[in-house]
Amino acid sequence: MGCRGAVLPGKPRESAPKWEGMQNLLHPWRYITVARPCKEDDGTLNTVHLRATMGQLQDMRIFAETVDAQSFTAAADRLGLSKQLVSKRIAALEKRLGARLLLRSTRKLRVTDLGLAYHERVRRILQEVDAAEQMVTSQTATPRGVLRLSAPMTFATLHLGALIPAFMQRHPEVSVELELNDRRVDLIDEGYDMAVRIGALADSSLVARRITSVQLITCASPDYLRRHGVPKEPQELAAHACLHYGHARSGEWAFRNGARSRKVTVSGPMRSNNGEMLRDAAIAGLGLVILPDFIVAAALADGRLVEVLEKFRPAGLAAYVVYPQHRQSSLLVRAFSDFLVEHFRAVGA
Repeated sequence: MGCRGAVLPGKPRESAPKWEGMQNLLHPWRYITVARPCKEDDGTLNTVHLRATMGQLQDMRIFAETVDAQSFTAAADRLGLSKQLVSKRIAALEKRLGARLLLRSTRKLRVTDLGLAYHERVRRILQEVDAAEQMVTSQTATPRGVLRLSAPMTFATLHLGALIPAFMQRHPEVSVELELNDRRVDLIDEGYDMAVRIGALADSSLVARRITSVQLITCASPDYLRRHGVPKEPQELAAHACLHYGHARSGEWAFRNGARSRKVTVSGPMRSNNGEMLRDAAIAGLGLVILPDFIVAAALADGRLVEVLEKFRPAGLAAYVVYPQHRQSSLLVRAFSDFLVEHFRAVGA
């Protein structure tokens, strides 16, 4: 059987298209005809010619970034390319595939059904490519690059404010993009490398590492307790103003006494998804609140808040660092999660 000839990366040929402004993402297609010996069926040597381009994978990355950003301009900014080049490469991709992937208008960029299916496959391919490279480089390299991190606001300001600079000093080639938000972000859809989460973990597709424990405290201001009395049993909370974390119309608080657990339906004048807001409302005398110890510790220490129902403390929680499965091989993600685990273990948390 015969062997066919090859074009591999090398010196540019006149027929090879040349791309401008690719910067750190893409390279010009380079071609050079090469030959290597190949045995025919009769044992004689012939030449194997292979043809390869570097463009397909890069076009897939451009397309994926454009869909994620929902904009040619935003994708170009992320990739360090011009908007015109991004548009040109996607048009070339559509031409090569013989299918419309994006619907363009002056106001909005929409993805076709076929484009959505293609994007899902492309994302998996790119994640595997990145993971393969990270697996190899992590054996000898030091952490570098951008770490995109999401964390609860109060936990981050109290703990990560000092830890992140210490981590960056240890690894000077690392930069951090930190988003403080009490909602649970979608790590994959929103492009985060990892997140800090407190409480039960519902998403089993994420890898989770426990970093510390969190105790929940029921407390109120001395002024509120003077005016309304100190509750001795959880069921007495039905007659009290309770400040509720979250936005559900009905709130339920769970308490423990040894192995026994009991739940109480509570109501009150304020709800919020931010613990500091509820702490300050409790200090102002608006009602009782259940919050993590790291939020109320200072107010308990200086007497602005007083703990109640100590015998019925709610079950404790845990704080975790979580990340998508395809990020397990990332040296940067692993280094930062190790750093957090080691820190909280050292302080006995």
